[in-house]
Amino acid sequence: MEALQASHVVKAIRRIVRAIDLRSREVSRLTGLTIPQIVVLQGVRDMGEVTTKALSENSDLSSATVVTILDKLEEKSLVERYRSTSDRRIVHARLTEEGRRVASDLPGLLHEDFEKKFDSLPEGERERLVEAMEKIAEMMNAHKLDAAPILVTGTYPSEH
Repeated sequence: MEALQASHVVKAIRRIVRAIDLRSREVSRLTGLTIPQIVVLQGVRDMGEVTTKALSENSDLSSATVVTILDKLEEKSLVERYRSTSDRRIVHARLTEEGRRVASDLPGLLHEDFEKKFDSLPEGERERLVEAMEKIAEMMNAHKLDAAPILVTGTYPSEH
């Protein structure tokens, strides 16, 4: 890769990371939740009564990170966990009444301006952009990383 192209790629990624960092801080101030906590909360909302493994796969977070996040969400009375009646080794999570209320009123994870601009693009262009982002993530071996430290910059997984 030419040095100039590499420089442009790095600069674009740094701008994206900075924008995500700023949005993450804004969402945290508004909700009292981190982005990974919101991702897991939305996963529980969208998937219903769900296992840690399924949440981990859905959110691109390690099972250990999801367990830590569920601990925090349980402390906030947003989710509750219970053992399966058919297999006591399996633990499910579900939203509490408060969790349903909070999950129904969450801000977008991406800035509103981005969402409007993205939604205004033709479907084919949106698909190409998503494919390009996924390809960049794959080329950076990001599929091997736990997304939590990246989703909330300046914190460590234990703080989620």
